[in-house]
Amino acid sequence: MKTILKEKSGFRDTLFSLFKNTGIEICLLFISALLFAISFPSFLSKDGLLFPLAFIAIFPVFIVVHRTGWIRVFFYGALYGFICYVLYNYWLAKFHPLALIVVPVIYAAYFFFFFPVLKLIDWLFPRYGYILQAVAWIAYEYLRTQGYLGYAYGILGYSQYLFLPLARFAALTGIWGVTLIVIFPSTFIGNCLKDGVKSGFEGISFYMKKHLPAITVYAIVFILVLIYGFVDVVSLKGVKTWRAALIQQNSDPWKNDYVEYENALDSLIALSNKSLSENPEIVIWSETAFVPAIYYHNRYREYREALPVVLKLLDFLKQQKIPYIVGNDDGRKSKIGTPYETRIDYNASILFLDGEIKQIYRKVHLVPFSEHFPYKKILPWMHKLLVETDTHFWEKGTEYTVFEVDGIKFSTPICFEDTFGYLCRRFVRKGADVLVNMTNDTWSGSVVSEIQHMSMAVFRAIENKRSLVRSTNSGITCLITPDGEIVKRLDPFVEDYLIVDIPLISERTTLYTLWEDWFGIGSLFLAAAGILFGIIKKTLKEKFK
Repeated sequence: MKTILKEKSGFRDTLFSLFKNTGIEICLLFISALLFAISFPSFLSKDGLLFPLAFIAIFPVFIVVHRTGWIRVFFYGALYGFICYVLYNYWLAKFHPLALIVVPVIYAAYFFFFFPVLKLIDWLFPRYGYILQAVAWIAYEYLRTQGYLGYAYGILGYSQYLFLPLARFAALTGIWGVTLIVIFPSTFIGNCLKDGVKSGFEGISFYMKKHLPAITVYAIVFILVLIYGFVDVVSLKGVKTWRAALIQQNSDPWKNDYVEYENALDSLIALSNKSLSENPEIVIWSETAFVPAIYYHNRYREYREALPVVLKLLDFLKQQKIPYIVGNDDGRKSKIGTPYETRIDYNASILFLDGEIKQIYRKVHLVPFSEHFPYKKILPWMHKLLVETDTHFWEKGTEYTVFEVDGIKFSTPICFEDTFGYLCRRFVRKGADVLVNMTNDTWSGSVVSEIQHMSMAVFRAIENKRSLVRSTNSGITCLITPDGEIVKRLDPFVEDYLIVDIPLISERTTLYTLWEDWFGIGSLFLAAAGILFGIIKKTLKEKFK
């Protein structure tokens, strides 16, 4: 009888211990997810003033990865990824009915597989695994920006857009090098505390002394990066400038009502006319600032409601003495994918001069699900669901257009295209002296969303040492210098215009512009090689034990 009671008591204690450990581990994941979210522009600080927290935000993850078992680590990864992106991208709920479910679920899937990779590294390299874990984190961030589901929001380095001496390191390594500087303290602290704090201050102190070489190397690199950021500044003294008027009409262009389209046009015209008193050399409207397809309706004249408002716009543009860049639905008739002509639409920016179309850029990197869904045959139910929730699909563009006006060359990444380093770099490689982001973030109804978007644009300017301006529907309309400084901006969600004198820099070529994502790709190969080496080493050690 005593034996049975003892066994029951032992089972109860084991069960209690399991639940206790699980509770602790889930709490640690929640803390890490919260620290991650508030390290960026967030519900606690819309400008992202809590960015120093990013250096320690992930350390609880590495404690959990070490403590937990091989089965639970998969599910902890899924839980962490889901919580992170619900907290960080909470404004997605206004983007699309499915968005706040789809994006966190995608990241739950990513971390479901990534947490076991971190645990594998911890198991293979129990003493110095934190170094390879930092490299693996960069590899993960690089991979998740690739392909159809590529999404750059939440890359850890972007949290540092206000810390310019560090952010300027991106001119050499892209955003990936900045992430390395930010993630390393978390991997190190997580490794230091992975067995808890039972040994107290003395144990932590002993660990720090034992790993002093790694701390010293990181400190030296950190100082050198900051010195580089302070020294490698582009002098704008005497630099030629290009005066532009950025129009922020603050209206929702997708109400599907021609009365609203005309009201929006009236606002655009009024703001543009007002801006002309300050002698701009070009006027820039935002993404799909004018919705009805200008070329299509003027060419085919199939819709009676559309033609008057299109002609009103064209009449206005014919009277202008300076060029206009207009965000528009560029509709065309084509036989793409069909034996007969049918209408296709591009999300485009169009250069008008004397009322005539001179050049067109058609967006090449479309937003997954909401702008582009190539899996209609594989997932017909998903395609149907997207169509029924009023999704507007676009055709993908193929050309990295460089516009030219009076000898000034510029390109216009549209919407979230400025969140991808490779894309802006290719514009610069083709000759763009200025990057002009045209965005409509009105749908979010969130200043946080708009600032998160703008924070990534800062790195596009830094990576290529080119000025970047953002002409947006509702924010953040601004000028960013080649060194990443936001020198002029409009308040979000106001109807106004901004006159900016854009510094023209063309002679600077950065390492990033030359080699693109070499640091991210290198981290991917280094992480894979390190894990493979660890497996071989572990196997041989066990074999010859």
